[in-house]
Amino acid sequence: MDRQKFTSEMTGQIIPVSIGGPDWAFLPDPLPRNFIISYKLWPMVATAREELARLDGIGRTLPDPELLLRPLQNYEAIRSSSLEGTYASAEELLLYELAPTEPAGVSDRANEWREVSNYAAALRRGTALLQSLPLSLRLIRAMHDVLLTGVRGRDRAPGEFRRTQVHLGTNRRYIPPPPNELSGCLDDFEKFLHESDEIDPLIRAYLAHYQFEAIHPFVDGNGRVGRALLSLCAYQWCGHSRPWLYVSPFFDRHKDEYIDALFAVSTHGAWERWLSICLRATIDVCRDAVARCDQLRRLRDDYHAKADRAGGRVHALIESLFSNPIIRVTDATRRLNVTYPTAKTDIGKLVDLGILTVLEGTSPKAFYAPEIFNAAYRET
Repeated sequence: MDRQKFTSEMTGQIIPVSIGGPDWAFLPDPLPRNFIISYKLWPMVATAREELARLDGIGRTLPDPELLLRPLQNYEAIRSSSLEGTYASAEELLLYELAPTEPAGVSDRANEWREVSNYAAALRRGTALLQSLPLSLRLIRAMHDVLLTGVRGRDRAPGEFRRTQVHLGTNRRYIPPPPNELSGCLDDFEKFLHESDEIDPLIRAYLAHYQFEAIHPFVDGNGRVGRALLSLCAYQWCGHSRPWLYVSPFFDRHKDEYIDALFAVSTHGAWERWLSICLRATIDVCRDAVARCDQLRRLRDDYHAKADRAGGRVHALIESLFSNPIIRVTDATRRLNVTYPTAKTDIGKLVDLGILTVLEGTSPKAFYAPEIFNAAYRET
């Protein structure tokens, strides 16, 4: 790691380590318990809080919050994984989750699909644990365990903090604290999760995300766990009804800026630069989520109106499409608890109504709701 890039304004200290030879690692300082926000950022803070509150308000009015929450979490999983070089399309993820399969080998695309699906599952696991646990190292390890269980690589140690030195970048651009320093770093980080109510909750969540990435406590999966933790911190500290904030789509579109801003906090103490991109991300993804929700609600009302004469089961089938807009006849038998011929008939009714269409290239044949799919997953 090039220690010359670290200035007198750095937010930690440089310490010697050995990675196949002498090198340097960054040991972040404890996070401040009182943080003064630059006056230049206050308008963005106010807008971000307003947009997030608007999104939460819409979420509270939904008859079923999963109408919006599940697509947001799946989209977050796709884009957060993309940031780490793991790629799956929304179509691939949804098809995989209908019928998860064991990868046939290391080159099998099912490996990527499982990793992305694991991310969404880790988010849901963390949210569920918040009903009985505070934000804590225990909760973080549980999410990491879900994220990396069953994926490629034998040394990823799901749910365990690392015992070896790691580095980021092929040229060791950043080297986080050595294993013998992790305990102290993580102990203070957990205290910050519990003690810093004086800081604006959104700003506090962004500070926590930086610190987690600077500590880099796992062998692998740090970026994904850190972004999932950011969502849970905002959810818990802002007092929302659900975890609505998912910033990975913005960070993925601005990947270099995101990574450089994280690094600049360590090297130059550039908190304003870091907070600025986080606030921009919040405003952007909240407005996007509100627009998607409006489309999904209109589609839901329109589809139920179209299906008024088609029978109660068809209404239940329509509802299920908002969790996963791709369906096979066998899936409909499970969702509706009906026989195969009955499920086939009900899917046929939705095809006749223009709600479902055949998804080309699938075997066994699958159907999908293109308008729901586009509203939930298309790039905007």
